[in-house]
Amino acid sequence: MSTPPATTRAVVEELLRRIGEGDPESIAEMYAEPGDWKLDWPEAEHGRTATPWIRHRSTRADAAAHYRELAEHHVPGQAATEIERILVDGRDAVVLGEIRQTARSTGRAYRARFALHVTVEDGLVTRHHVYEDSLAVAQAFEAK
Repeated sequence: MSTPPATTRAVVEELLRRIGEGDPESIAEMYAEPGDWKLDWPEAEHGRTATPWIRHRSTRADAAAHYRELAEHHVPGQAATEIERILVDGRDAVVLGEIRQTARSTGRAYRARFALHVTVEDGLVTRHHVYEDSLAVAQAFEAK
């Protein structure tokens, strides 16, 4: 069953609003069970202890854990996301933007461009694929 573009856009906008509010459980409610969640990092890097939130996921509980881990490893109040564009094509949407964060472990601020590809079915996100500047993130968490 195909989701109309307006519905896809509304779900994506609600997801972004909830991410902005920062409540992991509320964000996780937006995801289908199971889901297809991938982050575009080299496979060997998924085990990095400095960035444990960067890994593939498949459940709603995983989604909540992602946002909790992300918050735990960044300085509160020193984050911003600029959404530049939301492109919708049927059930699929691509969000383009830039995140600005500060690594809690090193105190280093970073900026990372990203593209988020989501698929919406029956009002829930079934695909969450992130393509980001992984080098900027890795360098911010790298021990000197």
